[in-house]
Amino acid sequence: QLQLVESGGGLEQPGGSLRLSCAASGFTLDYYAIGWFRQAPGKEREGVSCISRNGEITNYVDSVKGRFTISRDNAKNTVYLQMNSLQPEDTAVYYCAADRVAFQYMCRMTPSGQDYWGQGTQVTVSS
Repeated sequence: QLQLVESGGGLEQPGGSLRLSCAASGFTLDYYAIGWFRQAPGKEREGVSCISRNGEITNYVDSVKGRFTISRDNAKNTVYLQMNSLQPEDTAVYYCAADRVAFQYMCRMTPSGQDYWGQGTQVTVSS
């Protein structure tokens, strides 16, 4: 069964940190760019960050630049999102998605066209 599984969400105070993981099973992430997305209640799903197949290209939405870091370990078939200096507006369900691409140096932060999605993990930032 092909699936992505996110983990690492939870409740954190403003200024705190969380690290999300996105683990693939049933397929290898080597051929996929990976994106992290989030959806807050009443809002559309938005792209947060993405990483290319070879890990050399990363992109971030402006609101998380300097606070979030995406990385991947292809040997572990896992992608990570390190989230520092969390703010209440970061509260959302976070999803990872896999995008099969031929070119190793690209990634997309648009939700449409992603090949696989995880089930999501809740991140709540509150004092």
